[in-house]
Amino acid sequence: MATMQPKPVKAKPLKTRSLIFTLLICSSGIAFLYLVSSLVSTHGFSFPAPRLFYRALHHKPQRRLHTLHDKYLYWGYRIDCPGKHCDSCEGLGHQESSLRCALEEAMFLNRTFVMPSRMCINPIHNKKGILHPSSNASSEARWASSSCSMDSLYDIDLISETIPVMLDNSKDWYRVHSTAMKLGARGVAHVEGVSRLGLKEDAAYSNLLLINRTASPLSWFVECKDRHNHSAIQLSYAFLPSMAAGPLRDAAEKIKALLGDYDGMHVRRGDKIKNRKDRFGVARSLHPHLDRDTRPEFILCRIEKWVPTGRTLFIASNEKTPGFFAPLSVRYKLAYSSNYSEILDPLIQNNYQLFMIERLILMGAKTLIKTYKEDDGDLSLTDDPKKNTNNWQIPEYTMEDGSCPIRKVGT
Repeated sequence: MATMQPKPVKAKPLKTRSLIFTLLICSSGIAFLYLVSSLVSTHGFSFPAPRLFYRALHHKPQRRLHTLHDKYLYWGYRIDCPGKHCDSCEGLGHQESSLRCALEEAMFLNRTFVMPSRMCINPIHNKKGILHPSSNASSEARWASSSCSMDSLYDIDLISETIPVMLDNSKDWYRVHSTAMKLGARGVAHVEGVSRLGLKEDAAYSNLLLINRTASPLSWFVECKDRHNHSAIQLSYAFLPSMAAGPLRDAAEKIKALLGDYDGMHVRRGDKIKNRKDRFGVARSLHPHLDRDTRPEFILCRIEKWVPTGRTLFIASNEKTPGFFAPLSVRYKLAYSSNYSEILDPLIQNNYQLFMIERLILMGAKTLIKTYKEDDGDLSLTDDPKKNTNNWQIPEYTMEDGSCPIRKVGT
């Protein structure tokens, strides 16, 4: 059967009035595009972030529809589980590395990622007092009391604009799972020890509705070993921080507006400055200079060439000593998230949410100083490597090489 084609219509000469109307419409469109581009250009960041981060500030993402015509990837109902971290629960950064690895594989395989609906909260990183599991509670009840919903941390719809995602407590996932189980070997494969390239190129996997992946028992992120090969990285480290849930992004924007023009500094102490004694009773540390380098007198010396006197300095830190950074006020106007309790208290339920807001604020700083140098262009408080797993050294508290002379605070 021949396909019907619409008959060509002869063009009629435009009347003068129609031409003027068309020109007005075109000029209005150009003006609108110019306005939008100027708005976007005023929200630049000195800290690298994906383009989606800018879009997140200006529009509400559309909810994605999931169908049985799509293909799905499932790694487990908890991050890093099954494995050695099933019960221990690592910090937010560790879990984000694992989650990013799983998302990258879904991206590589062109599949929708079935994301755990909850993230465990390490008690070390939580001071909000929400974790009160009963000793008589079931394992599921304890899990619920020591975790938070994933969509309270991340904007799932915004993530889905880059990698399609569904939560594992959704009706969509129930439908996909039920269908895959009914199809049996034609619908689902349980795989372990297969590379992502193998999953993509082998037709035995590539055509299935669902791949149930068992990742490394050490951590999910071990599946992404080649992080030093930048060409192998599909998602930047800034991706998940910029995908924060809408209420968290809104709170960060309000605080940034109140701060105005400011610089930012992330100071990680707490868990990183702990020492242990060797068999001779000598204290040793994996980060021998960190305690020294993150004290106020050393910070003043280190950052004076980066942050001019009189600037507003926003500090995010896990240091618990009240007033620890107060000596920095001789040179800078100090600001902390605790200064904005009227914005944060009604919203924050755990420290993961608080840290995500602080990261967004740090992203907006004119000059950002990190604790560790992670990339070549980073400004950092210490030269100690961030990852040091087996070299325990004696901590140092003085600067012997004269590279940063110690002076009394205020001189």
